[in-house]
Amino acid sequence: MSSDKQATWGGRFSGGPDKLMLRFSESVSFDSQLAPYDVECSKAHAAMLVRVGILTTEEGEAIHAGLDSVLKDIREGRFEWDIALEDVHMNIEQALTAKTPAAAKLHTARSRNDQVATDMRLFFKDACQALVMDGIWKVQGALLDLADGARDIAIPGYTHLQRAQPVSVAHHLLAYIEMFARDEKRLLQAWGSANVCPLGSGAIAGTTLPIDREFVAKELGFIDAEGNPRVTANSMDAVSDRDVFIEFANACAICGVHISRLAEDIILWNSTEFGFINLPDSFTTGSSLMPQKKNPDSMELLRGKSARLQGNLQTLLTLVKGLPLTYNRDLQEDKPPVFDSFEQLSLSLEVLAGTLSGAGMNSEACAKAVADPLLLATDLADYLVRKGVPFRDAHHVVGELVALAEDKQVPLNELGDPDVSKIHEALSADWREVFSLDKAFASRERPGMPGPSQISLQINRWREMLKD
Repeated sequence: MSSDKQATWGGRFSGGPDKLMLRFSESVSFDSQLAPYDVECSKAHAAMLVRVGILTTEEGEAIHAGLDSVLKDIREGRFEWDIALEDVHMNIEQALTAKTPAAAKLHTARSRNDQVATDMRLFFKDACQALVMDGIWKVQGALLDLADGARDIAIPGYTHLQRAQPVSVAHHLLAYIEMFARDEKRLLQAWGSANVCPLGSGAIAGTTLPIDREFVAKELGFIDAEGNPRVTANSMDAVSDRDVFIEFANACAICGVHISRLAEDIILWNSTEFGFINLPDSFTTGSSLMPQKKNPDSMELLRGKSARLQGNLQTLLTLVKGLPLTYNRDLQEDKPPVFDSFEQLSLSLEVLAGTLSGAGMNSEACAKAVADPLLLATDLADYLVRKGVPFRDAHHVVGELVALAEDKQVPLNELGDPDVSKIHEALSADWREVFSLDKAFASRERPGMPGPSQISLQINRWREMLKD
């Protein structure tokens, strides 16, 4: 290692690290993506040092211009990253030093500990916003369009993967819109957790120099709703806290679970046995052996990505569970999991929206499946309840009717009146009127139910919420 590179931390050492140690300990291969945030933090820090008199105005201007030049080189692909400098911070500082001697003063009153903590909080704020606006909202929009076009199509709803009660396709899809709305809330909570500035905490105990942390916080956008700066309250907590990493990974993992559950429904609906939905060719693949196959690979891959997102969360939880205060080098491994979660969830949401946008429901197959009269067995029990029969008794009566229909090998609604009347006297001549889908849905017009008016209300509500 050259003498100028040793100068970053090497005064205590007589020689440089082994090449293997350099390769093992470097983080620039993944934290280089923090470069825009690192430059932003350094510019705010330099402006603060000018404000408190540690840098001259000329030195501050030289540092700002130099940082802009370094970032331009990075963005245009001219920057050469050096693992001997370990991380993004030292690579940028070394490049800045070649542009202005004032760079030697830039690290005054800060540590790489509070520097990376601040960089990452800026990353999380951008990542949460991007996942919501460019991902979740687009998926919700695609779901809403599909639901709107299928509001008059009914299918069996399932429990235990057995036919249970009829629902509209729209009601089914709206359930996922609600799930993704909760994902949005979790990401916005992570954004709020990230919106506190650690810069000025130093390595562990701050600094004796007269810095202005609130100024830096405002410069970097760490402010509350009233525009007041938000800074961390404890320097030890500030540099060792990884809660927001875990919150972010958790939000991504739960969103991945929701994507996976939706993918499983779509995979089932797309199967020959169900046939409820047709997926676009552009998001399906064929078989290398069987020419007739059209596989829902996008949905299957989305199921797989869910496991990866859960693994990233587990990595972070395990990483921090045994660490004492404050910073420990283990924490270098905190970034790959969250970078990966952001990248994979962003891509997954984009693929999901694309697949849904090109999908269409098969109304004939849906109608055939939902014609099963057993789907309205509970409605028949409700019919008896309205006639004064206790629900448990009504449940038992309908169970007997189902058993009788199975024994006679006829649909439930085609049992003869003489046989039905023997089971319970409350089963009047109008008992078959229960077996009407229109009536069944019209009877479900209370909040949260799949009645047509309720579905229209929810679709209009989401249209209004997503229009911006």
